[in-house]
Amino acid sequence: MTKQFDVAVIGGGAAGLSAAVALGRSRRTVIVLDDGTPRNAPADGVHNFLTRDGTPPAELLAIGRGEVEAYGGLIVRAAATQARRSGSGFAVTTGDGEEFQARRLVVATGLTDELPDVPGVRELWGSDVVHCAYCHGWEHAGQAIGVLGSGPLAVHQVLLFRQLTDDLVLFQHTAPPLTAEQAEQLAALGVRVVTGPVERLERSDGRLTGVRMRDGLFIARAAVVVGPRMAARSRLLSGLGLEPVPHPLGAAAGEFIESDQTGRTAAAGVWVAGNVTDIQAQVITAAAQGLAAGAAVNADLVEEDTQRAVDAARAHVPAGGEIRYTQEFWDERYRSADRLWSGQPNPQLVAQAAGLTPGDALDAGSGEGADAIWLARQGWTVTAADLSEVALGRAARHAAADGDEIAQRITWLHEDLLSWDPGPDRFDLVSLQFLHLPPDLFEPAYRRLAAAVRPGGTLLVVMHHADDVHANVGRPSGHPGLFPSAKELTVPLDPGRWEIVVSAAVGRPATDLDGQPTTVKDTVVRARRRA
Repeated sequence: MTKQFDVAVIGGGAAGLSAAVALGRSRRTVIVLDDGTPRNAPADGVHNFLTRDGTPPAELLAIGRGEVEAYGGLIVRAAATQARRSGSGFAVTTGDGEEFQARRLVVATGLTDELPDVPGVRELWGSDVVHCAYCHGWEHAGQAIGVLGSGPLAVHQVLLFRQLTDDLVLFQHTAPPLTAEQAEQLAALGVRVVTGPVERLERSDGRLTGVRMRDGLFIARAAVVVGPRMAARSRLLSGLGLEPVPHPLGAAAGEFIESDQTGRTAAAGVWVAGNVTDIQAQVITAAAQGLAAGAAVNADLVEEDTQRAVDAARAHVPAGGEIRYTQEFWDERYRSADRLWSGQPNPQLVAQAAGLTPGDALDAGSGEGADAIWLARQGWTVTAADLSEVALGRAARHAAADGDEIAQRITWLHEDLLSWDPGPDRFDLVSLQFLHLPPDLFEPAYRRLAAAVRPGGTLLVVMHHADDVHANVGRPSGHPGLFPSAKELTVPLDPGRWEIVVSAAVGRPATDLDGQPTTVKDTVVRARRRA
């Protein structure tokens, strides 16, 4: 099973499945992770959902899952326990330890109904104990109904249910005292108000029989309305910097994750849909929000994909430094001069590797061999890989000129770093010096090369700094994506596996294209693989 997706949807209710359908129809790769605990599981049917009114919740979800799968989506029955940033996207971990990678997240985990602590409420929840006049009112119309006051919205619930029955009682319980205006309204509507705490809801054969007050009074009822506090199931989002905020009706009403009308949150790349962001949303509303989020995520990915295509196209067209990623280009470039580079090892390699204990080293993109030869002189056994056969031949001659002992320490490999996988845990040092590629080409190569570092080994990455793009030092112009920052280079390195030793922009003296002395900056990242 693939573990890399365009979008991970967390939560397989109406919102999550609707988002996944929209994305699947746009030919995005989608995984839906669902723990199988829908909020409306106790209900007999879904209502106010045009063409699906009365459909049992489990049946509606089964239909939705079938639609997701018909468009290529993958549904996994598992609880997502952690979501964190990984590279330019996200890693989502499930309770059984599986990890899935995704470029974007849609979180549709719903909410938790925090019910009043009255015996019988939870046991009858979803059948004879209800909360919403629109979701359940018709099914209890004309019955003897009670409203269990547990918050400031108790009177509001009374007014909604009064039009459904003439036999309505407000059990004030822990709700605030009535205002004079509210008392007048309820009296005019013929609503009986019973003060004092409720002891329990009584039942027989699984059905409600009535409400028992703490003073012993019993009032027969066929249904009871409660107002739960509705709290977003958002713990997964805390690791991404998103915390719930109180509902505008007050903290007693509940809490939700803020988003714009498309579900976009303050965390880049993360959308929310359904009750996690709108605690009052019904099933059809949640489904609509899922569609909006799915469409917005697809539009965001379209924008990113287009920019990547533009960057890659620019990188393959002569401009500024004339970057090319083919053997033909680099062979021709090396043939154009007897020596393309200085013949000296890169200064940041010398500064960062001088104190390391020699072992097996990989020089990725070895060019004319100065870095590989310097490492061999320090006692390293070096694998030097490059795309250009001309450069490799020149480098081997330079090493031979240094003597047999040095030459025998180096193995020269003709490899294209865009596709070559050196294999995991092979080297004590992997050195990437000025491997400038567009992000879509650099990121997979970077991950493969980093994986080649053994536990206890070192990854050393040195790049030209973006501040020098427009300086008179021969940097490629018009390609900002070619110059990742130190922070961007450390993001793909899992803190659980890597210790960042150096992450900085380091200045060094240089000569500009006119032969004048200047100072340039290198982006330097040195990381140690945890043993």
